[in-house]
Amino acid sequence: MRRQAVFIMSLLLLMPLMASARDSVVPKKSVIIEGLDIDSMRTRLDESGMQPLEGIWYYPNEEMTLGIERYRGDHNIGYRIILLESPDITLVPGTVIGYIASSALDNKYQLWLYSERSRTTLKKPMECVATLGNKATTLTFDPPHWKVKVRVNVARFLPTLFNGLSIVPDKVGEQLPIGFRKIYPEGSDNHPFNRIRYL
Repeated sequence: MRRQAVFIMSLLLLMPLMASARDSVVPKKSVIIEGLDIDSMRTRLDESGMQPLEGIWYYPNEEMTLGIERYRGDHNIGYRIILLESPDITLVPGTVIGYIASSALDNKYQLWLYSERSRTTLKKPMECVATLGNKATTLTFDPPHWKVKVRVNVARFLPTLFNGLSIVPDKVGEQLPIGFRKIYPEGSDNHPFNRIRYL
């Protein structure tokens, strides 16, 4: 029983590492794109054939203005999220704060956002699933929440096959999502985006 308790404790300590095991597909640390602000981001977007996910977004939970643009990365990483404006003056405009990859569903994406900061560098990307609204004006996501299920088989039928104790990581049910709201570009009949918010 003592060995099982040590095993359980070891597994609980390794859970954060298991949850972020797939984070290696994006850079471990953020980079800064020099000279990028809201105006230059608008110019970059206007000069490209924009896709629905691209644009300038507002993140109300953190009062940040962000740009999402196409990015040629590895492992199906197709977009990067760039900080354009923030009330936190220690964050440098042009800092890449995350990445986005497509999935088999048109409106579902893998989203990585950096979760820790050391001075001006962001690190430890955490992954979650993002959903693009049907008018491409919202991008919502629910950060991962994990809990541990411990199952005890008291009967221990076929004990060599079914251990008396097992631990299963389980994602907690969906909560109200947080996310971004598009503020640029202004929409047309084909792409009804939000009107421009002057900041």
